[in-house]
Amino acid sequence: MDKLIYLAAQSAKATMQRQENIANNLANVSTPGFRAELMAFRSAPVIGEGGGTRTFSMESSVGVDTTPGQLQSTGRELDVALQGEGWLTVTSPAGDEAYTRAGALNVNELGSLVTSQGYPVMGQGGPINVPPEHRLTIGSDGLISAIPAVGGAPVELGQLKLVKPEKEQIVRSNDGLFRRKDGQDADADPTVRVASGYLESSNVNAVEAMVQMISAAREFETQMKMISSSKENSQAANQLFGMN
Repeated sequence: MDKLIYLAAQSAKATMQRQENIANNLANVSTPGFRAELMAFRSAPVIGEGGGTRTFSMESSVGVDTTPGQLQSTGRELDVALQGEGWLTVTSPAGDEAYTRAGALNVNELGSLVTSQGYPVMGQGGPINVPPEHRLTIGSDGLISAIPAVGGAPVELGQLKLVKPEKEQIVRSNDGLFRRKDGQDADADPTVRVASGYLESSNVNAVEAMVQMISAAREFETQMKMISSSKENSQAANQLFGMN
C-alpha cells in the first residue's frame, strides 16, 4: 500500500508544479514579448536504506519556447519589435547586463530611455539619454535619432545594443529577464533588425494553455483518488488481519 501512496503523492506533487507553470504562462498571455516557460521532469533514485527500488520525480532544466510572437502595430514611435531572433539589451536592477523582447520603451523623468518595467535600455556605447523637447525615431538597425520639437536637424543619440546569442547559451532569470548562462555579456549583432511602431505579442496560446490546465487538474484528481483508495485498502487489510 505504501508504494501506491508514494507513487501517487510524487505524481501529485509534480502535477501541482506543472499547474503553477501553466498558470504563469496563462497569466502572461497579454505580456508583450513574453516567452512561454517549458517544464520537464525526470526520475531520480531515492538514496538510503530501503530506497533501492524507489524513485522520485525531479524538475529538470526549465526552458523557454523560442517561437516568435505576432507583431502588432501600435503606431507609437517608441514601440519596437524584434524581427526574428534577437534581444534588446537592458541593465537589470542588480546592475548587470540582461536581455528582453519587451519593446515598449519610454523616456523617464531623468531623460533616460527605459523599458516599461523601468530597466535602462543599453546602446552600443552605454545608456541612452534623451535631450528634452526632442522626439525620437528608431531605425530598423536600432539607430536612435532625436528630432527637436521646434525644428532643426536630427541628432543621433546612439544605436540600440541588439544581440543574438545562441539559444542554448541563454536562460531566463527569476526577475523575468534573460542572461547568458556563463554570465558574460553578449556581443552586438548587426544582423538583428527591429520594427518601429510595433510590439511583439506573447507566444502563449491561451486555448492550448487552458487545455493543458484542465488536463493537469484531472490528472491531479486521479492521483488524489489513488491516495484515498490506498488508504481504504489499508484499512480493509487491517480489519482482515484483526479478524484472523
